[in-house]
Amino acid sequence: MFSFGESPDEVVEVLNIVPLQGPVGIVAPSCEAAISLAAKEINSGTGILGRQVRVTTIDGGRSPAEVADEVSALLATGMVDAITGWHISAVRQAVARVTGGRVPYLFANVYEELPNEPAEVVMIGEAPSGHILPAMRWLSREFGTRRWAIIGNDYIWPVATGRDVRAAYRDAVHFERYVPLGTRDFGSILTDPLLDRVDGIVMLLVGMDAVRFNQQFTAMGRAATQLRVSPVVDEQLLLAAGPGANSDLYVASSLFPDVSSDPDRLARYHHMHGRFAPKLTYFGNTAYEALHTLRAMAHAVGSLEVPRMRAALEDGVVLETPSGARMYRDNHVVRPPSLIARAEGVDLRILDTLY
Repeated sequence: MFSFGESPDEVVEVLNIVPLQGPVGIVAPSCEAAISLAAKEINSGTGILGRQVRVTTIDGGRSPAEVADEVSALLATGMVDAITGWHISAVRQAVARVTGGRVPYLFANVYEELPNEPAEVVMIGEAPSGHILPAMRWLSREFGTRRWAIIGNDYIWPVATGRDVRAAYRDAVHFERYVPLGTRDFGSILTDPLLDRVDGIVMLLVGMDAVRFNQQFTAMGRAATQLRVSPVVDEQLLLAAGPGANSDLYVASSLFPDVSSDPDRLARYHHMHGRFAPKLTYFGNTAYEALHTLRAMAHAVGSLEVPRMRAALEDGVVLETPSGARMYRDNHVVRPPSLIARAEGVDLRILDTLY
């Protein structure tokens, strides 16, 4: 937060919520490194509304209530101008309740399309209609994948995404299971005879849960006959699982950093952080996009006031970011079609565009 004697009028203080522990803590290094690059770039120009931006990270890997309590206490100081971060939807909902539209809140992760989502929470990522559903269509067309299982964590985003998958592929879903965050043993799922009936797995597991599932899935020989597809697997998770655990694994996203319309981003990232920086994956890339989007929104409306930003979003404002012009409809970006990539060892190779 602010140094002693420093005027809050000189700084835009951004609270960045990223899991620093737990099964999704593996994403933190990329997210923190990426958002620090965004802050450096913004501050090398005119900042946000003529003020320097400063990012303070808090741990989003705790329980949603604990995170929300800390956010509430920090908001009470009057020294928080905006919130962003990559964290799970259960944390997002808890934080949105205590934020109450007092400051802009940019959620830098995939999201579920819920009817009661607060309009002041700006979604930087993608909804199921933008990633997993077109990916399933592509896999069905390319490989004849017809019978599906849904395996995910038991919290808001996986369950709501599973609901959307069932609605779109009702007769094709033959198996569905949700497990607590932090699950280590998937044996009861992987030995269930019902799982033998499917061709493909819609994998809605996050962080180390996805890593352990991929390792155990492959160890049981299932990767030889069943493919997996996920919108929340990046190169860090591939590396953690090991190259042998990633065969026939597909990932859908429109936020792969190496195909950005900002081709120098990776070079700037490594210039700042060096050769041994965390890999800039699309998880970190959304954190980068969120901070630049905050700057673009503030510039477009001349203010950080949430009502003015909401009005601009409802009017379909077009924001200029390093990735190019981005049009918003209500509280979410209108993204270009996603891409589908296949894991090759610990890397992802983009195969096609999804429609």
